[in-house]
Amino acid sequence: MNYIKHLTGFFDKVILDDRLNPTHISLYVALFQFWNVQRFKNPISISRDEVMRVSKICSKATYHKCMKDLHQFDYVLYDPSYNPFRGSLVTIIDMELKSEQIRKTKRQQVNKQTSSKQELNKRATSSEQALVPSINNINSINNTNKENKNKSIVKNKIFEAPTFIEVETYFMESKVTIIEAQKFFNYYESNGWKIGGRSPMKKWKAAANNWMLNAEKFNPKVQSSNLHLNQDKDYDIPL
Repeated sequence: MNYIKHLTGFFDKVILDDRLNPTHISLYVALFQFWNVQRFKNPISISRDEVMRVSKICSKATYHKCMKDLHQFDYVLYDPSYNPFRGSLVTIIDMELKSEQIRKTKRQQVNKQTSSKQELNKRATSSEQALVPSINNINSINNTNKENKNKSIVKNKIFEAPTFIEVETYFMESKVTIIEAQKFFNYYESNGWKIGGRSPMKKWKAAANNWMLNAEKFNPKVQSSNLHLNQDKDYDIPL
């Protein structure tokens, strides 16, 4: 393929074709570059986003209109793909082909598309049809899996036993004596931080709050009483 002769033939044709505007030319040059990268093999598989980026076309509507125009004006053969996982196919028409040869190529393309549609319809009625999820479904599935994974991580979060300094600080902030903090720490440290000796602890601060609330019940205060001594007591009198 002599790309210099091809481009020369294209621009010679552009000069005489008043239907084309700068956007058509930009799109065609971008397609030619993709054709060049793929070593001038027809058809080439393209990505709309990539072609728009190279051709500097920002509007999808403009892109599709210009692509259809190039197809209708016999510059390319455009075979759009409605599958998000497969790129569209574009055949760059040789500038030296005659109109009859172009029409023949187009007829072959239409027949190929018709056969493909019939094959798809046949597969749709088959019990072995392969379901192709849409992008929205894939995103929904990914988001659901991500949420379930996050919930599983939170649910299965490993309990980390506090250090005595952490316990002491928490008790002091709650205005409870360090002795109670030591009792709390020693008790649960000895039983492996289990509630009731069986259930693994999940939140040590909640257990500490319960400990502090019941501290008075576990350690009742000794009420002091004033002893009134009778200095004039007669110890010879029997009790």
